[in-house]
Amino acid sequence: MAAAVPEAWPELELAERERRRELLLSGPALEERVRAAGGRLPPRLFTLPLLHYLEVSGCASLRAPGPGLAQGLPRLHSLVLRGNALGPGLSPELGPLPALRVLDLSGNALEALPPGQGLGPAEPPGLPQLQSLNLSGNRLRELPADLARCAPRLQSLNLTGNRLDRLPAALFLPGALPLLSELAAADNRLQELSPDVAHLASLKTLDLANNQLSEIPAELAHCPKLKEVNLRGNRLRDKRLEKMVGSCQTRSVLEYLRAGGRGKGRAKADSEKDEGRRKRRAPKPRPESGEGEAEEAGRLLLRVLRLSESPAPLLVRVSPEVRDVRPYFVGAIVRGMELRPGNALKRFLTSQTKLHEDICDKRTVATIATHDLHAVRGPLLYGARPPQDLKIVPLGRKEAIAKELVRQLQLEAEEQRKQRKRHNVSGLHRYLHLLDGKENYPCLVDADGDVISFPPITNSDKTKIKKTTSSLFLEVTSAVSLQVCKDVMDALVLKMAELHRHTLDNKEEASLSDTEADGGPGQLGSAGQGGQAQLVVEQVRVVDLEGSLKVVYPSATDLAAAPTHVTVVR
Repeated sequence: MAAAVPEAWPELELAERERRRELLLSGPALEERVRAAGGRLPPRLFTLPLLHYLEVSGCASLRAPGPGLAQGLPRLHSLVLRGNALGPGLSPELGPLPALRVLDLSGNALEALPPGQGLGPAEPPGLPQLQSLNLSGNRLRELPADLARCAPRLQSLNLTGNRLDRLPAALFLPGALPLLSELAAADNRLQELSPDVAHLASLKTLDLANNQLSEIPAELAHCPKLKEVNLRGNRLRDKRLEKMVGSCQTRSVLEYLRAGGRGKGRAKADSEKDEGRRKRRAPKPRPESGEGEAEEAGRLLLRVLRLSESPAPLLVRVSPEVRDVRPYFVGAIVRGMELRPGNALKRFLTSQTKLHEDICDKRTVATIATHDLHAVRGPLLYGARPPQDLKIVPLGRKEAIAKELVRQLQLEAEEQRKQRKRHNVSGLHRYLHLLDGKENYPCLVDADGDVISFPPITNSDKTKIKKTTSSLFLEVTSAVSLQVCKDVMDALVLKMAELHRHTLDNKEEASLSDTEADGGPGQLGSAGQGGQAQLVVEQVRVVDLEGSLKVVYPSATDLAAAPTHVTVVR
């Protein structure tokens, strides 16, 4: 029986032979083999110590990962086990996994995660580097009390669609989760929210919609970074607050809570809103000649343009089909980028590649796409299509159907291996495995019906960045979380500001090739007063097909971690 294993699992043999760092298993054939193996993954899988990314999804016969995962995959950065039948617990427990950053257990049948059948030990932490944990779409009635000790660096926690009636008090202890910025627990049975929620010092987004909350603690307003709160679908005793959470912005809700509720916060909130309007309209005093010039010289200036200030705001609609493929999308517009001189364009493209390697973890966590804004016709639609129905003109290629394009790229990758006599491949060939087993491929479509982006593989030649490009549309997509998209977008925008400053400081001569100059002249970037390099970052609104807001970037909390030499003007 053991001799038949290599034939039954050719993917594992191939991954071992090519020393792959990423592996995706899915599809009908997987389900039959896992069923034959007793509902577990084969032990041979856990003899691939080079793996950084492992995804096993859509397998209704997978009830447990099986023993040996923690010992055999010590370098694992991302573990995706969504859409299986894991449960009621995890036996044995997953950890310790010292390098794991992303864990997705969504869409399973988990009911509890007790010690020995959970995520890992608490002492020492079983998941010390974990940043994103997705437990949505399970049957959990309670969370492990030691979750914060097991994963102390957690930034995103998704508990949507379970059966939780409370959250562990240990989550809200001072310093328990100092980095947690996103907490989603909608569509549960939560009956109360602890006042100690104020101890989540980094919390930016809180979603508790469609629960059984009757009271909202005033302490929620004391979360110092909280900017987005969703409390819709709860039957609150304070009917005015219940009405506010369904129609008002987060700021108004928090002001109401801060003032003690029961109407005490309205006058204050309205007064502050009027004061904010007056401040925005009032002309800013101009400094005396020479004042502050030495301090401002050499600084990077990012000026945020709100939707209401944009002459032609760009809208992105998201269709529900992407939910099971790559659901998270963030967009932004940057104007004033200088790419003409010398190697400016090359540096920009190289920096994007480096971000894909580092913060995007080889595109397994997120994917960046950049477009010439003048070639983008909105509104845009972010959706998913079957591979045989998706057509795109890839960068540097002729129009192709996605299914045929992927097949061609696979053949090119195999040819690369033969010619170079090594296992590694280059370029976008390295990311083909991320589409293995997907019934639909994600895509971004413009107002003409043309596909301009096919993440995580390629952009369209239609919106290709050229040396003449000065206004760019940026997109970040992810299957992990919305916060990941925002973090990557922050890193991209700040990097663009640094590159822009470098280009202006070095004063390289403009260089336009024949093929790069066909985009027409664009508005050149400039150095502001006192030697400041200025870029304009314009907000992009992302909504669902009904028009309900999903995200606006940059919001008031985005770009908050800008270094001291970067000034963000909102």
